[in-house]
Amino acid sequence: MNWRVLIIGALIVIPLVVVLALGFGRDPRALPNMMEGQPAPAFAQEVMDQGTQIALADLRGRPVVLNFYASWCVPCAQEHPWLVKTAPGYQQRGVVFLGVLYQDEPAKGKGFLRRYGEAYPTLLDPTGRMAIDYGVAGVPETYIIDGQGTIVKKFTGPVVPDEFVATLEALL
Repeated sequence: MNWRVLIIGALIVIPLVVVLALGFGRDPRALPNMMEGQPAPAFAQEVMDQGTQIALADLRGRPVVLNFYASWCVPCAQEHPWLVKTAPGYQQRGVVFLGVLYQDEPAKGKGFLRRYGEAYPTLLDPTGRMAIDYGVAGVPETYIIDGQGTIVKKFTGPVVPDEFVATLEALL
């Protein structure tokens, strides 16, 4: 056996394993979010099944909840019923809730909404440009935008109900 090759291989593999192992102990939601405190990227997207568009500029003065989801996303299916149940109470208080179908087909998005409920419009992002502008790395991701168009909170993964409610209440 060639000891030299074995030692060189170990010197390469062991540090990689250590770096990966250290990363597994971290919660990706604990990472700082560079989008918070920044202006929300402008958008004008088509509403699924309506043929109309919604633009962020038209929502100025109202808080906006922007939820990126997909039909194939298990955490989205777990989070979505809570958002559907929570949205009407805040919509009555002027908050705009919008879903954004992420890397998915409209027909599958419609099936998801039939199964888990629908309380607000879903925007289509067929090119993925909106998701790129918002820095979406995966779904679900939810952004709370204040009435001046600033992102005040980003949830990576399912929303944390207490934090979500506290953030919206602070805006109202």
